[in-house]
Amino acid sequence: MANPQGYPAQGYSQEEYDQSQSGTPVPAPTQAPARKKRAYAGQAFEFGAGANAGAPATQTPPPAAAYGAAQPAAGYGYGAPVQQPAGYPDPQQQSAAAYGAPAAGYQPPDAYGAAPGGVPGMTQQFAQMGMAPQQQQPAQAPQQPAPVAQRLNPLQPVDISVQGAPFHVSDLDLSPPPIILPPNSSVTPSPNANCPPKYVRSTLNAIPSTNSLLKKSKLPFALVIQPYATLHDAEDDVPVQPDQVIARCRRCRTYINPFATFLDHSHRWRCNMCNLTNDVPQAFDWDNMKQQAIDRWQRPELNYSVMEFVAPQEYMVRAPQPLVYLFLFDVSVASVQSGLLATAARCVAESLDRIPNADRRTRLAFMAVDSSLHYFTIPRDDSGVTDSNMLVVSDLDEPFLPTPDGLLVSLADSRQNIETFLGKLQSMFQSTQNGLSAMGSAMRAGHKMISHVGGKMVVLTASLPNHGYGKLDMREDKKLLGTSKESSLLQTANAFYKSFAVECSKTQVSIDMFLFSSQYQDVASLSNLPRYTGGQTYFYPAWSAARTEDAIKFATEFSDYLSSEIGLEAVLRVRATTGLRPSTFYGNFFNRSSDLCAFPAFPRDQAYVVEIAVDES
Repeated sequence: MANPQGYPAQGYSQEEYDQSQSGTPVPAPTQAPARKKRAYAGQAFEFGAGANAGAPATQTPPPAAAYGAAQPAAGYGYGAPVQQPAGYPDPQQQSAAAYGAPAAGYQPPDAYGAAPGGVPGMTQQFAQMGMAPQQQQPAQAPQQPAPVAQRLNPLQPVDISVQGAPFHVSDLDLSPPPIILPPNSSVTPSPNANCPPKYVRSTLNAIPSTNSLLKKSKLPFALVIQPYATLHDAEDDVPVQPDQVIARCRRCRTYINPFATFLDHSHRWRCNMCNLTNDVPQAFDWDNMKQQAIDRWQRPELNYSVMEFVAPQEYMVRAPQPLVYLFLFDVSVASVQSGLLATAARCVAESLDRIPNADRRTRLAFMAVDSSLHYFTIPRDDSGVTDSNMLVVSDLDEPFLPTPDGLLVSLADSRQNIETFLGKLQSMFQSTQNGLSAMGSAMRAGHKMISHVGGKMVVLTASLPNHGYGKLDMREDKKLLGTSKESSLLQTANAFYKSFAVECSKTQVSIDMFLFSSQYQDVASLSNLPRYTGGQTYFYPAWSAARTEDAIKFATEFSDYLSSEIGLEAVLRVRATTGLRPSTFYGNFFNRSSDLCAFPAFPRDQAYVVEIAVDES
C-alpha cells in the first residue's frame, strides 16, 4: 500500500516482526465505547494528538500489536521513540537498546525514568509520543513577567483603588480626552477652534444635565483658568488682532468666536451663548493698514479660541501707565542679622537689567522701615551727583511725603545711581539695634507715593509688624491646637489689612509679600494684602542667609520674579451659555461685582478657579 505523501514508510521492521510473532499473551483491553469514525482517511491522525485524544481517562488502550499497523513509525516527526509499554513482556531485551536510535539531524532523546504500570503508564508513553489526550495533561500556566507600573491613560476610565499602579505626578500634565463635536460646529475647519487645556480646563469631561445630578455625583464642576501662561520655545505665540475691530454680542457681550453662526449672506451673526443675532461690523472684511479687502475666514477670532486684541480707546479707563516698583525693605535688627537686607539689595542690583523696561518708562522707588520711615531720593545719572539722600519721617499715624520729586526715579535715567545706592544700603543700617517694625504705616506711605500711577509694592520683611498702623500681636497659642478655636488663628487679626487691600485695588496698586521671620509672623493677616490686590505671597520660614541653600533659593526666585513680564489694570469675566452660570471665584483678585474680577497687576503663570453651577431655570 502506498504511503501518504509527506509521511515516512509504515510497517514493521525485522525486530518488530519478530516481536509480533513471539506469541506472548497480551491481556484483553477493556471495551471502549463506540465512536464515530472519521469520514476521511487523512483525518485519522492529527499532529500533537493521538487517535485516542478524545477517549475518557479510564479507557484502556488497545493491544500494542494494533499500534504499529495503524500509525506512523516512531520517527514520525518526534524525537521521542516509541517504547514498550510497562506491564508487557519484552522477549528481545538485547535488541531494545538499538530501538529508537535518533535519526540523522535529530538530537538524542532525553532519558526517561521507569514508567508506572497500568493506565498511567500508557498515558505517559503516549505523552512521550505526542499522542496523549489534551485534557489529560494539566495546563501549565505560562510564566508572566513581573507587573510593570504603567501610566494611566486619560482616555479610559480607571478605578484607582483596583489599578494598583503608583501615581505619577507627570500624569497631571496629560491632556484631557479630545473634544468631539458634531460636523460643521465651527465656522472654519481650524484645529485651534477648541481652547487648549493649558489656558482653560474643566474638572469634568461629562457635564450633568441637572443640578440635582451634579450634587449626587459629589464632584466639583469648575474651570481652571490660566490666562497669562508662559510659552515655551516649541509653542506658537498667541495670535494678535491689531486692527481694533472687535465684534461682540449686544446682549451678553460675548466676543465673536469660531462657534458663531453667520446669517443673511454673512451680514449678521448669531451669538453661540445667548442666540441673539448681531450685525457684523463694516470693517470686519477690510484691512485699514493695507487699505484692501481681506478674507474674513482668515481672521484669528474665527480660527483661534485663544487670541489677543489691541484694545481701542473705549476699552481703557485711562492711558496705559508705566510699570512702577516700590521696594519696602525691613531694616530692623532681625532683618539685618539674618542677612535679608544685604541679600535683597544685592538681588535687586543684579536684576536691574532684567526688569521689564522695553518702553523705557519703568520707574523705581525705595523705602526702609523700622520704627520710622526712611525715604530715599536718587539723582539722575546725568546730573553729576552720585550720592542718594535719606529722609526720615517719624510720624506713623499720618505719614507724608517729605519731598514731591526724586522719590520715583526712571530706571533708564538713573540706572548707575540706583546700583550705587543698593550697594550702600546694607552699611546704612549695619549697627542697628531697633527691633520694631512699622510696616503697616510704611505701606500706607508707599500707597500715597504711587497711587496716582499704580504699580507694584514689593514688601520684604523679617519681623512681625509690631509698631504703628496695623500693629499685630503674638497670638500663637499652643493651647488652641486641636480645639475648636484653632481655626481662629487662620482669620485676620486686624481689619486694616483687608480694608487697605481694597483701597489699593481701587487705585491699581498691587502688593507682593516676601516673609522671612523665624518666629510667628501672622501670615494669615498679612496674606490678605496680596489676596485682594492680585499679588503673591512668598513665605520662607526660618530663613537665614548663612545657609547657602536658603540664600540661593531666595535669590533665584526673587530674580525670576523681577524679570517676569506682567500686565497692569486688568479685569476678568467668565461668560457661560444658557443653563450654566459662574457661581464662585477663587484666586488673588478683588470682586467688583458678582462676576467681574479686578487685577491691579496680572502676573504670569497664575491660575484662577471658577466654580460653575447648573442653572435649570
